[in-house]
Amino acid sequence: MGLLMSLALAAAATQPACAPDALGTSRTLTLPREAAAWGTAQHAALPALAPKEVVLTFDDGPRPESTPLVLKALAEQCVQASFFMNGAPLQAHAELARRVRDAGHSVGMHGFRHEHFPQLSPAAQLADLDAMTAAYRAVLGSEPPAWRFPFLEETPTLLAALRERAITVMSVDAGAEDWLPDQTPQMLADKLLGQLAKSGGGIVLLHDAQDQTARALPFLLQQLKANGYRVVHLRWQ
Repeated sequence: MGLLMSLALAAAATQPACAPDALGTSRTLTLPREAAAWGTAQHAALPALAPKEVVLTFDDGPRPESTPLVLKALAEQCVQASFFMNGAPLQAHAELARRVRDAGHSVGMHGFRHEHFPQLSPAAQLADLDAMTAAYRAVLGSEPPAWRFPFLEETPTLLAALRERAITVMSVDAGAEDWLPDQTPQMLADKLLGQLAKSGGGIVLLHDAQDQTARALPFLLQQLKANGYRVVHLRWQ
């Protein structure tokens, strides 16, 4: 047996097995690298998702105070998610960003400084995209496959630029409004399940930079399982 194979098997052996009652990741959906746009808040529904299938996504990190708690909750439930990172914290916390990737999660872009892009000039918008892309490449060593607009505020300038670069735009189907302050885990779960009841599933928006979200995530994952939702992990070719 070769050294690389031995190391891989040893690493696999150290990974905790999923608990019998874990939510888990039901399957992985691999998308092409293309100028698509998904999420019914603004675009078409993500194809190939069945009713009650959800894609978990997290915005605004990485943040040392909360992202590790999110990673811990996901690992305990054997769930894979997608993280849309801002460029400034991506650079500032590069090791944490790589930890997210190395845990098997997908990583996309969310603007370098989380700007209100409609308020910026076209040149400033493109400069932010270039800075975000450069930070992604420098820290993660690969080409970014996907982008989510901060505040979901799309602009013609950036939509055209993303289309030219074959970068997928990811909007949302449901969320918990977890950026609003002073919410308990039950409040967040009630909002999320209420929106999912309307959408039937789809792309879920949460924020790993929010302390209340990080604290509530174990309960949110339990509630997803209790209500019959299955997690689909997105990857890009």
